[in-house]
Amino acid sequence: QVQLVESGGGLVQAGGSLRLSCTASGRIFSNYDMGWFRQALGKEREFVAAISRSGGRTYYADSMKGRFTISRDNAKITMYLHVNSLKPEDTAVYYCAATMARGSYDYTSPYEYGSWGQGTQVTVSS
Repeated sequence: QVQLVESGGGLVQAGGSLRLSCTASGRIFSNYDMGWFRQALGKEREFVAAISRSGGRTYYADSMKGRFTISRDNAKITMYLHVNSLKPEDTAVYYCAATMARGSYDYTSPYEYGSWGQGTQVTVSS
C-alpha cells in the first residue's frame, strides 16, 4: 500500500483560501487514482474531488465545483487541493486517499480507496 500524509490544514477566516497537500511514499504514485474526502464532526465521510493517475481527468462533488481545485504533481509524488472562499461549513478533517481501481468504478465511494492518510483539520471561523 502507498503511504499518504496530508498537510496544510489550519484555522482560516471565512473567505480565505488554503492549499492542502498529500505526499505519498512506498509505492509508485502514478499507479494510483487519488481522491480527497472530508468528514465533519458527527457526519459521514464526504467525497470532495478525485483525479486520475496522469492528472488529466478531475472530478468534483457537485457542491464543491467552483471553489475546490484538485491537482497532482507526479514528479513530486504530491496531490493538492486548493480551496477558495472558505465557509464555516467547510470545517472538517480532510483526508486524501489512493486507489488502484481501473475502469468503471465509483470514485465518490470511500470503499473504493485502499490507502488513506491520517487527515488534516481545516477550521473556518466566521
